[in-house]
Amino acid sequence: MASNRHLGRIIALQSLYEYDFRLQCGDKTADIDEIVDRNLERYTETVQDTEFVRKLTRGTIKDLSKLDGLLQPIAPEWPLEQISRTDRVILRMALYELQNFKDVPAKVVINEAIELAKAFGNDNSSKFVNGVLGTAYKRYIEGDETSSKGEAGAS
Repeated sequence: MASNRHLGRIIALQSLYEYDFRLQCGDKTADIDEIVDRNLERYTETVQDTEFVRKLTRGTIKDLSKLDGLLQPIAPEWPLEQISRTDRVILRMALYELQNFKDVPAKVVINEAIELAKAFGNDNSSKFVNGVLGTAYKRYIEGDETSSKGEAGAS
């Protein structure tokens, strides 16, 4: 299941990257479901948990403003529009997963984001993503887990 979810996150990253790029170029026809379906087609034999990919991408798009509002104060010297598109998409996706996929330990989400940053980002991406998500976890997730949700994430 872990490698299946890893591939799922790669597909989600590629889909969200394309969606973000097309929107920035003024393409009003960009549809996240169409993009995800097309990207999943290549992996029908490999990815069984397609609902994970769909939920991750749809949720990230749905909560985009909220996620950006949470991420910006963590790296105030880097306005979100100045962060590379790859890093920005990874951060949004991982923060959404941290907040909404309580069946996935926080350490796994952060480690997966770091691996995506190493594979698809620049030389400094993994350190940047690690720092931002570590702070986001402490600021937004850790307190929620002990107070309102009562669920443990990473130990």
